[in-house]
Amino acid sequence: MSSIAIKLNEKLIKSARERGRVEHRSAPKQLEFWAKIGRIAEDNPDLPFEMIRDILLGKAQAEAGELDPYAFGEGE
Repeated sequence: MSSIAIKLNEKLIKSARERGRVEHRSAPKQLEFWAKIGRIAEDNPDLPFEMIRDILLGKAQAEAGELDPYAFGEGE
């Protein structure tokens, strides 16, 4: 993946550092996460943030092989 240098508002960088620290991400990774969420939200304006986050989490778990298949009709 290539990268480029861009100028960003210092307040935004500070916020990304603070939030990234809590989420265990670097400031650039936090900004990438926010950009991804924003892009998805623009494409899907009816989805709340929590649903977008949960979909991304489920996708990451599926890609890591951490999900069990759901058996329909069992446990009823």
